[in-house]
Amino acid sequence: MVTQEQRKRQLAREKFLRQQQRRTAARRKARMRNSVIASVLGVILVGSLALYTTGVLKDDGDDKADVSASASATPSAISDPCEKAEEGKVKTATWKKEPALTIDKSAKYTMTLATTCGDIDIALKASAAPHTVNSFDFLAGKGYFDHTKCHRLTTNGIYVLQCGDPSGSGSGGPGYTIPDENLKDKTLKGDVYPAGTVAMANQYNSSTGEGKDTGGSQFFLVYQDSPLPANYTPFGTVSESGMTVLKKIAAAGESTGAGDGTPNATVVINKATVTKS
Repeated sequence: MVTQEQRKRQLAREKFLRQQQRRTAARRKARMRNSVIASVLGVILVGSLALYTTGVLKDDGDDKADVSASASATPSAISDPCEKAEEGKVKTATWKKEPALTIDKSAKYTMTLATTCGDIDIALKASAAPHTVNSFDFLAGKGYFDHTKCHRLTTNGIYVLQCGDPSGSGSGGPGYTIPDENLKDKTLKGDVYPAGTVAMANQYNSSTGEGKDTGGSQFFLVYQDSPLPANYTPFGTVSESGMTVLKKIAAAGESTGAGDGTPNATVVINKATVTKS
């Protein structure tokens, strides 16, 4: 017969065993749970690392840095369609006065921009824009455009490649200015500069009316019809083969991704020549 004391010890032992079983089961569940958590975290970390290295994950505090890094990385992500520039130094000469008008306004003139992306031939409008064509004849003869970069490409709103600034900053010029010309050209209809137009950049401010007759050496080539008021001297037309080169440059895009920046293509004018025919 089991005494009361033996019964107490038996019950205590059974209780201890049940507690041990529960603790063992709890530890087993904990190990399983931790194993699952670890595996899930591993997937998240691997996925996060992949996303981070591809630039998808961004820290809110580093938005500007990320945008800047993305913009600077854009050119390397795009195949540059152009060749290496020829060796040579950019000319820094300037002149105090517009050169004397020496071209034959009744003759035909062509300007060829031998660029790293291909040759761009431009038929010049000597009779309609004599001061402008005369200036380009003068500057090209001095080697002013040689080895200069085309510093601006727009791909949104207006579609132009801008060149002609030896400083590459968008603020350079030959030291003199020339008058606006040919602003009533028949090709400029409905405030649109058609594809193939070559026109002068200037400092004209349409809201104040100031800045007329401020053309220098900077010019732009229109590769797609662009809505612009007739404030910029149209002085040439790009050839068909030249348009192919322009579109190749445009297809590479610009540095900011916002539609206005430096070309991703390395566009350098190795040599500019103006010929009379």
